[in-house]
Amino acid sequence: MPADYHHGVRVVEINEGIRPIRVIATAIIGLVATAADADEDAFPLNKPVLITRVGQAIGKAGTQGTLAKALDAIADQATPVIVVVRVADGTGETPEEIAVSLTSNVIGATLPDGSYTGAQCLLAAEAQLGVRPRLLGAPGLDNQDVLAELVSIAQALRAFVYGHSIGETVSESIVYRDNFGARELMLIHGDFTKWNVNANARVESWAVAHALGLRAKIDEEIGWHKTLSNVAVNSVTGLTKDIYWDLQNPNTDAGLLNANEVTALIQRDGFRFWGNRTCSDEPLFAFENYVRTAQILADTMAESHLWAIDKPLTPTLVKDIIEGINAKFRQLTAQGYLMGGGAWYNEEINESTTLKDGKLWIDYDYTPIPPLEDMTFQQRITDKYLMDFAEKVKAA
Repeated sequence: MPADYHHGVRVVEINEGIRPIRVIATAIIGLVATAADADEDAFPLNKPVLITRVGQAIGKAGTQGTLAKALDAIADQATPVIVVVRVADGTGETPEEIAVSLTSNVIGATLPDGSYTGAQCLLAAEAQLGVRPRLLGAPGLDNQDVLAELVSIAQALRAFVYGHSIGETVSESIVYRDNFGARELMLIHGDFTKWNVNANARVESWAVAHALGLRAKIDEEIGWHKTLSNVAVNSVTGLTKDIYWDLQNPNTDAGLLNANEVTALIQRDGFRFWGNRTCSDEPLFAFENYVRTAQILADTMAESHLWAIDKPLTPTLVKDIIEGINAKFRQLTAQGYLMGGGAWYNEEINESTTLKDGKLWIDYDYTPIPPLEDMTFQQRITDKYLMDFAEKVKAA
């Protein structure tokens, strides 16, 4: 308090109380693509580029490589914020050499000067562009090595990857799924087709690109608590693979894929993704929305408490933090994003020695919204509705 003499009134401003917590932006796509004829000013090689108007960006994406095709598929579903990293095509004398070179270009590296190339550029997007990609993919380029690296990047960013399940048949796709055990990955079997005005024909359209766009759309219109599954996909006209699917029969191609954590593509009232599962080796994060809920809550709670760092560690400060978190949990629960959640001060962990060192532990738990994946109706035949038949005849 001021110690100098004063004859009058002083006002000391004390900024205490609950701070509002804002949920992080979730519908931001990180796209890795090739386009040898793209506008080099709009899409420089190995630089993250921010796109807010995907329709305009398509006009500068050229016609070669994967960029324009991927952006078009995303734009069919939504107009999200996209971070694009354009990489060079592969080089070599043989198709094998070209493929190997392309994989290296897509994966990228950290250069001696500290700059990034390829997919690694997504790690620099937040520092350079002010946004963090949350939905990652490399449609048309996502072989096993690329997906493995994208998963690693996703773990660093708390993002989620959609990838193509390599395999011509259902059994091959299931075998391929065993190469992964990360909760940050959903594998998709098959692709869509759509009309291409330049080719005047139906052409293959990568399901991964449509998944990125649809996921962003769901985040914006429904929320991150809803999975990708069973939502109509815009602008597609067919499937590249014959998939047997029946709503009431689990013994189908789609059912077998889903049972092995691979998402299928189906046709029912339009075309849809069918599957909620990730490649997680931890059952707690088997569902796509469980993973994203965990990621979003972790970053939301951390990023919203920058204000508290370096403030005096008083009981009032701790109380304000806990009350703010609990207020946010009440809001998310009321809005249907969570079943519930709560934060508390853990006396067992917060000992006097740790508090003296300026360390504080706040515990919180939450329950995500489970998707209704398996519903059973119990149908019974009975004669009890015939018991009053005579009375019904009289009343008729």
